[in-house]
Amino acid sequence: MLKIKEAIVVEGNYDKIKLSGIVDATIVVTDGFMIFKNKSMMRMLSALADKKGIIVFTDSDRAGFQIRNYIKNVLHGKNVKHAYIPDIKGKERRKDKPSKEGFLGVEGVSNEIIIDALKNAATPEIDSGENKRRITKSDLCIDGFSGLADSHIKRTGFLKSLGLPVRMSSNMMLECLNAIYGYDEYKRLAVQYNRKKQD
Repeated sequence: MLKIKEAIVVEGNYDKIKLSGIVDATIVVTDGFMIFKNKSMMRMLSALADKKGIIVFTDSDRAGFQIRNYIKNVLHGKNVKHAYIPDIKGKERRKDKPSKEGFLGVEGVSNEIIIDALKNAATPEIDSGENKRRITKSDLCIDGFSGLADSHIKRTGFLKSLGLPVRMSSNMMLECLNAIYGYDEYKRLAVQYNRKKQD
């Protein structure tokens, strides 16, 4: 598995599923054109770009380039890299017909093409030997953001207080919290948030 320092930004969940079996990295889904309206998603991408850098890895069709250019323009001057797949005619297995332009997207190309594209853009993750404590699902439970009747409300409020998208799944939340903050900073922010809610 290819270990990559930067967070990888893809268009859809099928792209994320494909990449999850090939690379060890934080993978963020834009939900296609939803990125244009989602200010909290852009704040999260900005934070990821500051902390570890991002690689934009969208399809090579018109829509993919619109999303790519939007991210590039909004995050101008930040640590944003780009990975590209070649134009390959075909259709994804799960689809009845090819895309509008007739090319395969990220989810449809071979693992080798993906690895080559990312290797050209990425900074390899170097194991420093430190076993940094990662935020886990148990931490989210302990802090009330998961597993309780009002967890959804607390999680939404906490994400909003951090300027992160509130529609994130708990798995995406974990990935982003680990990538942007790390355990110690997360704990400080969680305690601070819970204390404010009690006052």
